[in-house]
Amino acid sequence: MSKAFTRETDASDDDDDAETSAPALPAGTRNYMTPAGYQRLRAELMQLLDAERPKMVEVVSWAAKNGDRSENGDYLYGKKRLREIDRRIRFLTRRLDIAEVADPSVHHGSDQIFFGACVTYANEQGQERTITIKGVDEADNLKGEVSWVSPIARALLKAREGDEVSLHTPGGPQRIEVLAVSYPEPKA
Repeated sequence: MSKAFTRETDASDDDDDAETSAPALPAGTRNYMTPAGYQRLRAELMQLLDAERPKMVEVVSWAAKNGDRSENGDYLYGKKRLREIDRRIRFLTRRLDIAEVADPSVHHGSDQIFFGACVTYANEQGQERTITIKGVDEADNLKGEVSWVSPIARALLKAREGDEVSLHTPGGPQRIEVLAVSYPEPKA
């Protein structure tokens, strides 16, 4: 049978559960976000809705008018990109709908660790590391940010400056000491 008479399925492309850009939230938890993280995701959603999607619809519409769609690269790749944009829009809409914005600046001056804290800790070998506890959708490991559901964040939450906590790692439990805790200053 000729390739021209076969139909490719888009089922794998349209699968909402296969979202790979962010991990799923653990069952029964809330989707905490900082105000800046919420604004960043909202800006991305608006950019997709107001600029990228309309531009791509225009390209696909133009390409569809050019004739044979089976060999039209603009049409094929445009449709694929349109599906990606629509998938990202659905994902962002769902995540923003269930988001709980928690402003970490309300804890400014506190030495106890809550969501949004910037924490400096030392492990058993004396190596120091500084992390910021952020939301699942906004944490960036390359910037020293960890999700509040990560093992290190779970171990540190509710601890105070000077406390020692136990972190369960693949190599076994490890003691870490909280050296410093800080929060952003409240905006006037």
